[in-house]
Amino acid sequence: MKKFVIAIILLNIVFTSCEKVVKPIYNINVTLDETVSASKKDGRLLLMLSTDDSDEPRFQINDGLNTQLIFGVNVNDWEPGTPISFDASVFGYPYESLKDVPPGEYNVQALLHVYETFNLSSGHTVKLPMDNGEGQQWQRSPGNLYSKPFKVRVATNGFENVSVTLDQVIPPIEEPTDTKWIKHIKVKSEKLSAFWGRDIYLGAHVLLPKGFDEHPEAKYPLMVFHGHFPSDFGGFRTTPPDPNLTPEYSERFNLEGYNIIQQQEAYDFYKRWNAPDFPRFIIIEIQHPTPYYDDSYAVNSASQGPYGDAITYELIPEIEKQFRGIGEGWSRFLYGGSTGGWEALAVQVKYPEEYNGCFAACPDPIDFRAYTLTNIYEDKNAYYYPSRHKQLEVPAHRNYLGQIQSTLRQGNHLELVLGDKSRSGQQWDIWEATYSPQGDDGYPVRIWDKMTGDIDHEVAEYWKENYDLRHILQRDWGKLGDNLKGKIHIYCGDMDNYYLNNAVYLMEDFLESTTDPYYEGEVLYGDRAEHCWNGDPEQPNAISRLRYNSMYVPKIMERIEKSAPKDADLTSWRYE
Repeated sequence: MKKFVIAIILLNIVFTSCEKVVKPIYNINVTLDETVSASKKDGRLLLMLSTDDSDEPRFQINDGLNTQLIFGVNVNDWEPGTPISFDASVFGYPYESLKDVPPGEYNVQALLHVYETFNLSSGHTVKLPMDNGEGQQWQRSPGNLYSKPFKVRVATNGFENVSVTLDQVIPPIEEPTDTKWIKHIKVKSEKLSAFWGRDIYLGAHVLLPKGFDEHPEAKYPLMVFHGHFPSDFGGFRTTPPDPNLTPEYSERFNLEGYNIIQQQEAYDFYKRWNAPDFPRFIIIEIQHPTPYYDDSYAVNSASQGPYGDAITYELIPEIEKQFRGIGEGWSRFLYGGSTGGWEALAVQVKYPEEYNGCFAACPDPIDFRAYTLTNIYEDKNAYYYPSRHKQLEVPAHRNYLGQIQSTLRQGNHLELVLGDKSRSGQQWDIWEATYSPQGDDGYPVRIWDKMTGDIDHEVAEYWKENYDLRHILQRDWGKLGDNLKGKIHIYCGDMDNYYLNNAVYLMEDFLESTTDPYYEGEVLYGDRAEHCWNGDPEQPNAISRLRYNSMYVPKIMERIEKSAPKDADLTSWRYE
């Protein structure tokens, strides 16, 4: 009996020891090194884990199938040398908790997306990431602090004694330099500076026409290319492709040597730009990043300020003054794709007399009954289809065969990791920052609960009255119709990756129903074409997307000939 009792005691000791060994540890400490910051910091602290050695973890985070792991927390007045702990309670993507991370070897890296304090004209104080010349890219924003990656092993019982130190600073970005053809301009916006409580600048890259210096008497029409933050004027090259360029494969378009194709198309545009029969225009690409995204969506909004007025009434007149633009509504045209497609149409609708035509390719949702695959007015939840006994997620991204790469819930949860209060700098959050009313805390009001997807229909009504472009056109056609007749052109692939064609169908239904006046524009679809088809049925998407700056010129010339005032200058800019 005595031997039996001793055996039981020994077994208990063994099991107790085992419990101590296998007790899960889900904790990683991150410290801010004094060598990179002597002062306290605010921001979003991001912790990343990756099984892919091809690049740093910070460049491997996305909402597609090849994403790596990320977790995020807010930090306020974070002191150098004081560790911040990531434990199992911290929300992550695609695994919601560190305890869900499978065992294996990972590269670990941390990054602080630095926030600054803004005292808004509304009386609110908010903390947001200021753009630093990179176009709101948290992975490469100058001034952000990060660590070099190193390997850790995740065991079945989690992590053990993992510490990460932020001791690197992302350096400033070099400004582009002027050339004979391309000039760069920055204008302080009084309207935006008043809103944000600090100096805010708008910028643009300006492509000058052939003979600009030789024809001082000429004044030029203006083409405004809207889109994501451009680091410089794109798609224009004065020399043939680099003969030593190593061909690169484009996974998106399944094309080998796509980088060479891009250079060739840029050179071909330069040759078209200089052709004797090519009309002489000024083209601008605008830089208008905000603390919420790489651009403002070019309209006035409660949380971002009067960007629409600032661009139309401050930036563009200054460009026309410096570079001899005609400076009248009949001589200005808007175009762009995706974000730029929505902007082109929205700016034309919001400022109908200031522009003479828009060419909107694959626009972001222009009817919120088809906010991609969600009807924000009727659906109760954005993430799941209604069902009593089955849970099916709403897709967010597909290929031309309809194969799904991501869902609405997954994309929004990634954004929630990158930043709360609409501060992720990503797609769903910028729509919210643009379309939503400002909340009591100074940040945009959520259209839906970011965790659950439950829709706030009061916010949806605000969106409807202020930014649902189809609704606004239908509501106000009696006032807007005469000023928009012949100006609206929309193009979209019928297999758009983000289901943007659904809203275009609804817009087309309304436009085709218009009378007194009929809209006299066009809506075209690309058969099996993905994002961002822009209206050329003769060329694949991979090529037509490189020809934005010249493909609409014939239509613009038709519009000028049809609509320019009798006393308009139609000759000074038509030299060879």
